[in-house]
Amino acid sequence: MKWQRIVFSQLYLEPSRNGIYKSQENHGTGIKIINMGELFGYDFIADQPMKRISMTDSEIDRFCLQNGDLLFGRRSLVESGAGKCSLIDNLIEKTTFESSIIRVRLDSNLALPKFYYYWFKSLRGSGAIRAIVTGTNVKGIKGSDLKNITVDYPSIITQQKIADILSKYDDLIENNRRRIELLERSARLLYKEWFVRLRFPGHEHTPIIDGIPEGWEKGQVSDFYKTASGGTPSRKNPDFFTGDINWVKTQELNNSFIFKTDEKITEEAIKNSSAKIFPAHTVLVAMYGATIGQTAILANSATTNQACCGLLPDCHIANYIHCFLFFRENKQILANLSLGAAQNNISQEIIRNFPMLLPSKKVMDIFWEFTNRIFEQIKILEQQNQKLKQARDILLPKLMNGEIEV
Repeated sequence: MKWQRIVFSQLYLEPSRNGIYKSQENHGTGIKIINMGELFGYDFIADQPMKRISMTDSEIDRFCLQNGDLLFGRRSLVESGAGKCSLIDNLIEKTTFESSIIRVRLDSNLALPKFYYYWFKSLRGSGAIRAIVTGTNVKGIKGSDLKNITVDYPSIITQQKIADILSKYDDLIENNRRRIELLERSARLLYKEWFVRLRFPGHEHTPIIDGIPEGWEKGQVSDFYKTASGGTPSRKNPDFFTGDINWVKTQELNNSFIFKTDEKITEEAIKNSSAKIFPAHTVLVAMYGATIGQTAILANSATTNQACCGLLPDCHIANYIHCFLFFRENKQILANLSLGAAQNNISQEIIRNFPMLLPSKKVMDIFWEFTNRIFEQIKILEQQNQKLKQARDILLPKLMNGEIEV
């Protein structure tokens, strides 16, 4: 059955709105605020940790969100971020959104927000967004263009059936994500307890020599881990980006395992650039721009761009889990060391010279025994989510073009 096509604004309950801007002195306490980080990080936004701002009653009335609101990225340094769509789902407390985001509130008598969230994930929907993206250095969309997009308009019953089918996959993905979050939290708490508070097994009986536990080493990252960065093959040769070798960009650093990347390159691309293949379990740290300090672990061998620093153990005690959790713990300190005007950055030298305390082999072996089990569980859950996303993404276009009837 062929669906009706209408202008998107015909489904609006009220005009779209850009988010709120508040000066720095209003940050820190108050109402939760969705920034671009949350928009990029989550397709469904509910009770995730966020920054807070103070707001007046009038601002709360105008800028607070409701379940079912659609959020679109208004500005982004990367084209894929412009117009990125997320859905407000199961808010626990009052939440607002920043000025780089557009809010669309649909009329529930005409449209199901979750269906249109999925529609904007489809080829037709994402293509409609790409058609209104403007800008050179900073990519963006305007609410005035967004409202004039032509969208598919099936019946509410059809919208509900399609959303229900796709939601089953996303519900499983979300359940796994929450399990991953709990596992990661337990590993980070263990790291902090042992290596920051120094309450490791046997600490009561371990002498402190020169300010550190006996058998531990005080140094810098380069004493225990070797570093390298990647490179970007020339965009003037499109063939370089037709291969099957994963190529990681900093916006893909997800504070977890990376299994596959948006772009892949060829062997020839590696030969003609600074890109290099890093092995599985390389820890990646972002050095440039808004993602400074973001981390990830390669689940499989991959290449990266020059904005990623890759770290590998360089002594018999070091391991990738310790390295990953160390940089997770010190993310903000690294970000505060960033230099640069147009785009803040840190260098490999800053990372190499960053102070590090390495525990004794005995303590590290016990830590590995505990945390390796945790990270193996995380990897299994991440793999399950990859398969669920793949199955959902195969279904999505078939449901949206009517190939599969509901």
